[in-house]
Amino acid sequence: MAEILFYHLQGQRLEAALPLLLEKALEKGWNAVIRSGSAERLAVLDETLWSYREDSFLPHGREEEGDAEHQPILLTTGDCLANNPEVLFLVDRAPLPAQYPFERVVLMFDGDDPEAVDLARSAWKTVKALGHPATYWQQDNGRWVKKA
Repeated sequence: MAEILFYHLQGQRLEAALPLLLEKALEKGWNAVIRSGSAERLAVLDETLWSYREDSFLPHGREEEGDAEHQPILLTTGDCLANNPEVLFLVDRAPLPAQYPFERVVLMFDGDDPEAVDLARSAWKTVKALGHPATYWQQDNGRWVKKA
C-alpha cells in the first residue's frame, strides 16, 4: 500500500519546495516521476531542476526526450513510469494514478488556488477510501508541519 502525502503550499512556490523533496527521494536511492497537469508547468520545472541551486542540479529528463528508463527523475504529463519510480509527485492538478505501485505518492497543491484545494480534498477522500495511509502537511513559517 502506497503512503500518500499531501503538501499544502502556502507562501512558497512549487519551484522552491519540490527540489528539496526530490533531493530527499534521491538520498533514499529512489527514482521519482513528476507528473504535471500542464506542459507549461513541466517546462518551468525542467528549467528549475537544472538551476535551482548554483552549486548543484537534480538529474532528470522529460519523457519526450527519450531514455526515460535511465532518468532518476522523470518529468511527464502522462502515465509514464519507465524509470520504475518509488515515488510519484503530482503537481499542477495532475490526477491521481489508476494504480499505486509506489512507496509514496506526493500530491502538492497551491493553498491560494481554491480549485486546487478542492481537488486535493477530493483526492484525500479517494485515497482514504482506497485504504492508503495518508498524511497532510501544511507550511508554517517556511517549515512543513504535519496536520493530519
